Amino acid sequence: MDDDALLAEQRAYYRAGAAEYDRPYAEYEALQDLLAVVDDLPIAGDVLELACGTGQWTSRLAARARSVTAVDAATEVLAIARARTASPSVRFLAADLFEWRPPRRYDTVFFAFWLSHVPPARLPDFWNTVAAALAPGGKAIFIDDGPAAAAYEEVLADQPTPAALRRLDDGSQYRIVKVFHHPRTLTDDLTALGWSVRIRTMAGNFVGIAEPPTTAGGGNERATVG
Repeated sequence: MDDDALLAEQRAYYRAGAAEYDRPYAEYEALQDLLAVVDDLPIAGDVLELACGTGQWTSRLAARARSVTAVDAATEVLAIARARTASPSVRFLAADLFEWRPPRRYDTVFFAFWLSHVPPARLPDFWNTVAAALAPGGKAIFIDDGPAAAAYEEVLADQPTPAALRRLDDGSQYRIVKVFHHPRTLTDDLTALGWSVRIRTMAGNFVGIAEPPTTAGGGNERATVG
């Protein structure tokens, strides 16, 4: 299966499973703790949220931002996000994140549990898009699963792109991209692309703050894992 087909199946999964999307947030205390982390992150100014899902993070971002533009490819989850987010400073947008390019720059680009759904071959282009979306002095802030989360997934072996099998309540099955980034490896990869990055672990997850290259050629300013 090539990346395009796998990503199409991934989009289909999130569209079909919109009503089940919030279940982990209700069942796992660790996710509630992660949501609270937003209050301690340097969220500021105009924020671009990528893969906003049902808006679990959006209202928390809006409480700290001047404005939030929240983007997702699945209109079904966006409908839930709109219903739960009352802030007039939030704008929702339906777009394929592998095709869409931000028309303006933002002070913060935020994405939670999205990086693990980006095929490895597309990561450099993805980070270039994030860099282009950031205003001078802006930061990318990201939260995702670490390697320990693989124990809770039905990982598919011998795939050209790391993938897992997800099942919905109706019995349907979907393959999704699922890359369990190790914080140290991710730090090294971002540093190689010229980003300045700090990643800290939190239970089985990680929280990262990154600043893009300051010149066209990039430059390694710092790289630490906590």
